[in-house]
Amino acid sequence: MQDVVGLVAGSGFAAGVNLYATVLLLGLYGRLLEATDVPQVLTSTPVLVIAGVLTAIEFVADKVPWFDSVWDSVHTVIRPVGAALLATVLVDGDVTAVSDLAAGGLAGVLAFAAHAAKASTRVAVNTSPEPISNSVVSLLEDGLVAVVVWLAVEHPAIAIGVVAVLFVGAVALVALLWRLVRSWRRRRHERRAERRRSAVR
Repeated sequence: MQDVVGLVAGSGFAAGVNLYATVLLLGLYGRLLEATDVPQVLTSTPVLVIAGVLTAIEFVADKVPWFDSVWDSVHTVIRPVGAALLATVLVDGDVTAVSDLAAGGLAGVLAFAAHAAKASTRVAVNTSPEPISNSVVSLLEDGLVAVVVWLAVEHPAIAIGVVAVLFVGAVALVALLWRLVRSWRRRRHERRAERRRSAVR
């Protein structure tokens, strides 16, 4: 049971950052390394080809300033729902239908937290005048997905702990960034109000 939870948690969080790469990596683990926990459907050629093409598209889109935020907006629903569906595929045949629902819910929540942290961070990074930081952050995210998926498949017990830390960090990061945004909006509103008062005088 612990192996299944680790696999679901790891793939769920990773899917929130990059759904297509997560599916591709899981499929490759099952296809090339014969990971027994990876369902056969994910190792099929059509799934690997589609996931590979979508991963390549996201790899490019994710490194273009501001377009990456548009891409994230489009995937606000796609990533959590995709993670939930992926989780039900991963646990199929291992647990009961009730647990299928629980696994999907867990993966969806983790994916949404990861997606929210990623999207919020990208908006902040895109305010930078140079494009290099955007690509660096994107590459770090790609690396994070690869590491988390590897842990989920090879060391599911460790993956549970790592994902728990990442989840808390993601929630804290989103809360911090939104607090900064609200503070910035409030200061901007106060400056505009002050300018209007000065103009009236």
